[in-house]
Amino acid sequence: MIVLADFDDKTLERLVERVFFKSIDLLGGLKHLTEYRTLTWLPSLARAAFVIVLREEYLKSEDEIAKYVGVAKSTVQKILRADPNAALYKIEHFDELDEKERKRLKVHTAGGVAKVAYKLVKDGQDSKTLLDYCHNIAIDTLKTTACDAPWAYLVLKATKGIHYPITKAKELEERIGKLDIKGVKGATIAKALAYPIKTPAQLLHEIKEFFETQGEQ
Repeated sequence: MIVLADFDDKTLERLVERVFFKSIDLLGGLKHLTEYRTLTWLPSLARAAFVIVLREEYLKSEDEIAKYVGVAKSTVQKILRADPNAALYKIEHFDELDEKERKRLKVHTAGGVAKVAYKLVKDGQDSKTLLDYCHNIAIDTLKTTACDAPWAYLVLKATKGIHYPITKAKELEERIGKLDIKGVKGATIAKALAYPIKTPAQLLHEIKEFFETQGEQ
């Protein structure tokens, strides 16, 4: 893989991973892909995620992208020209396609799905599977380590399964409204936060900032 000097590979890969997981969500999840015997789509989705992120986020040329990802320039062009609406339509009607049509969908559909996934991720709508995993890891970490903010564990436990991004105080209030967090009702805190809240980490950060503005640490 070619290294492009003007950006950090790890930052690129984290965003690509988020787009990749969101793409899988859009395709109905791994179980759905297994049922339709389309797990062979995963490499195409991964390549498409790289191509879209390199183009949209880093404004790389088709030649640069082809060299970095290790594919032909024509493949990059097909991914970039893929129609997101057509891709989503074909996915919704996937069970109506014959085997030959399904095999032809790989590159074009992967490109279209990756475009939609990238936009959703940038809008704060990460993969629910990925968010749930991160949420569970955070809960386990807080549970098994000495944590100077026990309220964080209670908040994460109460909000397990909530849909991100959280756009309204009412959504959060329904989950943490009855909690007593450092002597303040969860409902009061929920109404004071800035929305949208895109991730569990941002939620904890917003609550921490709420207390800091109240003169507490």
